[in-house]
Amino acid sequence: MALDIDTAFITQFESEVHVAYQRMGSKLRNTIRVVNNVQGSTARFQKVAKGTASTKARHSSVAAMDLDHSNVDCSLSDYYAADYVDALDELKINIDERQVVAMNAAAALGRKTDELITTAMDTTTNEVAHGSAALTQAKVFEVFEGMGDGDVPDDGQRYAAVGPQQWTDLLGVNSFVQADYIGYEDLPFKGGMTAKSWLGYIWFAHSGLPKSSTTRKCFMWHRSAIGFASGKDVTTEVNYIPEKVSHLITANLSQGSVLIDAAGIYEVQATES
Repeated sequence: MALDIDTAFITQFESEVHVAYQRMGSKLRNTIRVVNNVQGSTARFQKVAKGTASTKARHSSVAAMDLDHSNVDCSLSDYYAADYVDALDELKINIDERQVVAMNAAAALGRKTDELITTAMDTTTNEVAHGSAALTQAKVFEVFEGMGDGDVPDDGQRYAAVGPQQWTDLLGVNSFVQADYIGYEDLPFKGGMTAKSWLGYIWFAHSGLPKSSTTRKCFMWHRSAIGFASGKDVTTEVNYIPEKVSHLITANLSQGSVLIDAAGIYEVQATES
């Protein structure tokens, strides 16, 4: 009958939502610790303290480091991105229309993912106050020194997310933009100015960072400092709603985020005009 939905359409739509979500849904998910396929409503991340090496006398036993292990729990919640669609027969044969719905669903879930991650990031007590000033080199150096003093690994897994205006601020910093400091390979204009390496961090602009009045909260972190848990990957349901003479297309995702190691993340505040 005309109101039936063939399995091929549902499968194709779900695939498009999944691919779109993975490609452009979230900017932050791939920069932190991730646990997938969580069973239940809670995920557990292990936190291991630093160990100390020691010597031993001949024929004596090796001293154990006695590493301190602790757990950080992450609660998962279900999130939905839904829309009603009339004339589904047209949708089934109109590839562009189907992709528009899929992209919007993926983008909505991606924004929620990043919102959960930035909310977890915002719980850090390591802050560089705005001081009624834009994002400056001095603020960045303060974080660089703080992470160095805290023995946060400088292993290529440090990241920095700033707002669009803060990215513009950085373009006025010589050591960020001039090849004399960073070499031609790391110029910010390469690759469409989407991301670059500076001071051991991968920098990129993000329009969804928290803002309070004129203060934008930017973040600099190590991958191990924040955790993200997913109970299931993006799934899609298509149901006919007789009262609306429409089909309800719903994409959903179970997810959560938590701060694991406070030493590995800093909030850098900047005043916006």
